[in-house]
Amino acid sequence: MTATSTSILGNPVARREDPALLRGEGMYVGNRPLDNPVHLFFVRSTVARAQIASIDVTDAKAMPGIIDVWTNADVGLDVLPPSPPFYPAETSRPLLADSLVRFVGEPIVVILAESVYQAADAAEQVIVDYDFEDAVVRPGAAMTASAMFAGTESNTVFALPPMEASFDDCEVVVEAAVVNQRVAPAPIEPRSAAAEIIDGRLNFYTSAQGSHPAKEAIVSVLGLEPENVRVLVGDVGGGFGAKSGTSPEELLVAVASHRLNRPVAWEETRTENMTNMGHSRAQLQNVTIGGTKDGKITAYKLGVLADAGAYPAIGGVLPVFTQMMAGGTYDMATIGFESATVVTNTTPTGAYRGAGRPEATAAIERAVDLFAAEIGMDPVEVRRKNLVASNAFPYTTPTGKLYDSGAYVEALDMLVEKSDYHALRAEQANRREAGDTKLLGIGVASYVEITAPMGGKDYGEVRLLDDGSILAITGSTPYGQGHLTAWAQVISERTGVPMDRIDVQFGDTDIVPEGGITGGSRSAQLAGSAMSNASNQLVVAAMALAADKLEANVDDIVLDKDAGAFHVAGTPSVSVDWETVAGTASTSETVLTFISDLESQEPTFPFGAHLALVEIDAETGHVELQRIVAVDDAGMLLNPMLAAGQVHGGLAQGAAQALFEEVLFDDDGNPLSTNFMDYAIPSAAELPSFERHVMETPTPFNELGAKGIGESGTIGSTPAVQNAVVDAVAHLGIRHIDMPCTPLRVWQAIQNAQS
Repeated sequence: MTATSTSILGNPVARREDPALLRGEGMYVGNRPLDNPVHLFFVRSTVARAQIASIDVTDAKAMPGIIDVWTNADVGLDVLPPSPPFYPAETSRPLLADSLVRFVGEPIVVILAESVYQAADAAEQVIVDYDFEDAVVRPGAAMTASAMFAGTESNTVFALPPMEASFDDCEVVVEAAVVNQRVAPAPIEPRSAAAEIIDGRLNFYTSAQGSHPAKEAIVSVLGLEPENVRVLVGDVGGGFGAKSGTSPEELLVAVASHRLNRPVAWEETRTENMTNMGHSRAQLQNVTIGGTKDGKITAYKLGVLADAGAYPAIGGVLPVFTQMMAGGTYDMATIGFESATVVTNTTPTGAYRGAGRPEATAAIERAVDLFAAEIGMDPVEVRRKNLVASNAFPYTTPTGKLYDSGAYVEALDMLVEKSDYHALRAEQANRREAGDTKLLGIGVASYVEITAPMGGKDYGEVRLLDDGSILAITGSTPYGQGHLTAWAQVISERTGVPMDRIDVQFGDTDIVPEGGITGGSRSAQLAGSAMSNASNQLVVAAMALAADKLEANVDDIVLDKDAGAFHVAGTPSVSVDWETVAGTASTSETVLTFISDLESQEPTFPFGAHLALVEIDAETGHVELQRIVAVDDAGMLLNPMLAAGQVHGGLAQGAAQALFEEVLFDDDGNPLSTNFMDYAIPSAAELPSFERHVMETPTPFNELGAKGIGESGTIGSTPAVQNAVVDAVAHLGIRHIDMPCTPLRVWQAIQNAQS
């Protein structure tokens, strides 16, 4: 049995990761000490689509400091396997462009030099002769263009079987085309990798969201034995899903180190990052919503045309998650869905914070606002009328997903109260009546998302050391989330061992036996639960040893977590602490190492409601985001401070998509947003202080009651901000403005409405 104690879980414990980072002691890839490394630099395509007639590297090889220059023929390795594996084999990507290039920025030649500056100089001497072809840049054009990959029948590489919805009984039907624009993840640390040979083994250092998937890729491409490859992930300066795979450039770092038997390093520039790291979103959406004149929504259909970019990867299948979450928080009789993913001559797309779920929420939340405008009803009232009721959980949606728990109406009501919604509407009406050119807009969004969508497990191990401290090993890979703090909290709560005596290790394939990608907001419910499960096993074994030491029946032993000691129930004066347990285990040759055997079969569904308040200058179209009010429910929070940080980051990224960010290409496939002068990343000056309110509705699907929260802020804020912009100008007859709602777009909409 366990004595009562004050749980450390649910308390805002400061991040243990921060002191080293604040002192400049972080171990990023660029901080790895390497002995006289070779530096990689890439010659990249300057055109979006062309046959490569010839590549002349003669002058480049003669430049000072050049070790070697490789084309794809020199590399001589197989193409990357399709990812996911059900794409047509013909769409596989070579490590370097071979006979043709498919997007601007695709690597063609790799320069290996003693310094990165010498490599850059040599790259300018490489001459690539192109036979130009017409680029296919827009997804709509790709639908009708001839197949760009030989051996395939069309440019459609993925499609979901259509789901039909019936609108026959609807009194009101609204249709609209909306754009969920292409965005760039833009982590503060671009992609980077390094490698060296130590004792005959390849040691590979990468800024990634998982060490084991990187190891698997290296083993596959180089044909090495797994025991001869070690991958280490240290500190990571942001990932957001875009670092969930291993790029051709990173793999070539491993290839070079293995062949040269020297340390090799590569760090991309910001322009390389903006033109080569997987973009995301990139959906053209058609929404149809229908219902009754008194506000009941009965039918909804979403059509998606997704852009996979030049080589189909994870981004092309994200409509799977868009379909899963198409209906959002609403109780509707019928939901339809269809999608097609096409290849284009643009940067390949991948995962980005939310990965398919923000796209679903953006579509349904715009549709609900359009429906409310059509019937002349307040958008909050339409939502309240249609939200899934709290007594309906667990709730199975028309798309077949089982929502575990929720309180959607309560979240909306809290949002209305905390934002003083009705006072905001009154102020808006007063401004409109007075003819004020400062237009007030109020946008609301109700959201639900799926976390750990594929279920599964994460590796979790706890080991009692001789001095009574605990070593924990996790398969999760943190890149800003605070896992080392949260997992230590879980272990401390279960064992009573103080957090400062718990060491959490991650990211080293020599230490962590297995692991996947940290993504999909899976960590709290999978990795956190694994730590809890392994800790519980340790406590059970320790009780047996304490019982022997105390000469008592194990059933009479209690763990006093506050004291960190075991004693017989009712006799706390005689106890056995964890160090004594460790000594007893050593004497009896008992191994106190436990690995979680927990596997989750079900995802969880965090939810919430967000409100955005904007002020628009009617004469210039300038949008000022004045408030974001967020009500979020991710079940039981392990650490509210960590959760707040996740939500803050998510709100910023969500608002940024609604107002600022967009990756653009011209009609020839040339990228127009290659740095932070052209791609509008917001600073703190563009964002208000966020107003957060927390609800906690536990999930029954794991012992912590926790759901993911890493992506929630991004999912709810984007449609709330976009709805607010449209709401500000709705009285002028404007029904929709596509994201990003830039001053130019808003001004043009106002001018068109007035004329």
